[in-house]
Amino acid sequence: MTQIRLTTPLTDEDVEKLRIGQRVSLNGTIYTGRDAAHKRLVELIAEGKELPFDPKGQVIYYVGPTPAKPGAVIGSAGPTTSYRMDPYAPKLYELGLKASIGKGRRSEGVINALKQNKSVYFAAVGGAAALISRSIKSCKVIAYPDLGAEAIHELVVEDFPVIVVNDTLGGDLYDEGIKIYAAK
Repeated sequence: MTQIRLTTPLTDEDVEKLRIGQRVSLNGTIYTGRDAAHKRLVELIAEGKELPFDPKGQVIYYVGPTPAKPGAVIGSAGPTTSYRMDPYAPKLYELGLKASIGKGRRSEGVINALKQNKSVYFAAVGGAAALISRSIKSCKVIAYPDLGAEAIHELVVEDFPVIVVNDTLGGDLYDEGIKIYAAK
């Protein structure tokens, strides 16, 4: 299967052509955020206040990077478990977020939000944090520095490797994998 190269910000057309199991190479700017940051973002939305970045067409990576070693852009940057963001993620998809990156399954509510808002969920390979870090060319905190590693970072990435787990049609790579395994 060929690898698809995408550059942020993503469009509906970019994500509508993606199907589960496809390998994607992301380029451009992506943002980080874990549960504490997501909670704050959703509170800002509820209050009608401006977000620290415009989610339209953007990608959020569920990661809390470790501090960079001298001369490095970022430390270890492996994905965190995505379900902790599930209570907050649908609201961001409604505002135009096109993709999130993490590891593990998503809730039915998130999968429905992906379909309704023409968005996708990517997996980054857990345990490959050092490899992933090499794709990150710059990193700066843009919001919530009090959260430490869980602050919102703006990352510039080059050939950041991800796999489509949930697509705009409701496909689920985890469910398909179970079916294939059960059939054998």
